[in-house]
Amino acid sequence: MITPSTHYVIPALLERDWEEIEKKLEVIKTFSDKVHIDVLDIGFDPEPFSKYKDQLFLEAHLMTDEPVNSLKTFYRAGFKRFIGHAEKISDQAVFVARGELYGEVGLALDLESPIDLIKVPFEDLDFVSVMSVKAGKQGQELDQSSLEKIESIRSKTDLPIEVDGGINDQTLRLAKEAGANYFVAGSFILNNPSPKEAFQKLEALAIS
Repeated sequence: MITPSTHYVIPALLERDWEEIEKKLEVIKTFSDKVHIDVLDIGFDPEPFSKYKDQLFLEAHLMTDEPVNSLKTFYRAGFKRFIGHAEKISDQAVFVARGELYGEVGLALDLESPIDLIKVPFEDLDFVSVMSVKAGKQGQELDQSSLEKIESIRSKTDLPIEVDGGINDQTLRLAKEAGANYFVAGSFILNNPSPKEAFQKLEALAIS
């Protein structure tokens, strides 16, 4: 079973068609052993990902209502890291406790959500994910307001902070300066003529 590397940049996919997903997974695995999968609805079937569970550390970004109901299904498909949106969870403590049974678990805040929407202690989480764009669409520009949110969270905890959305070679620097540790990037990597070079450029910035 694969364990997560020390990479700080996580390639992201927002697709529904398995053929297209697999095509991109085959590219991603040539330079990264992590991948972030955006899940927009409860009808998303994670089972095909089991083919890659020994090649990639799979992270599920569950943007659905009550993501606790999907945890076991994604775990069985080989996912080891789970993100639920604070706005869409009726009992965050239950989601976190259940997620810890299966792997790493974190809560995400959508672009306009305040920090106090997280109702569980930071120390109960493995990380916090900050959306720097409106959740649900790739290719957006990073919203500067997310940097202030990252700074505020960093002032309250040493917990790892993941930033998701609009990450490129310019905005990664800003997010890192604000206090982020991990950087989810989709379009900048996969729309580049050389995804590997784009990934390596971001990773070099993340660790510099």
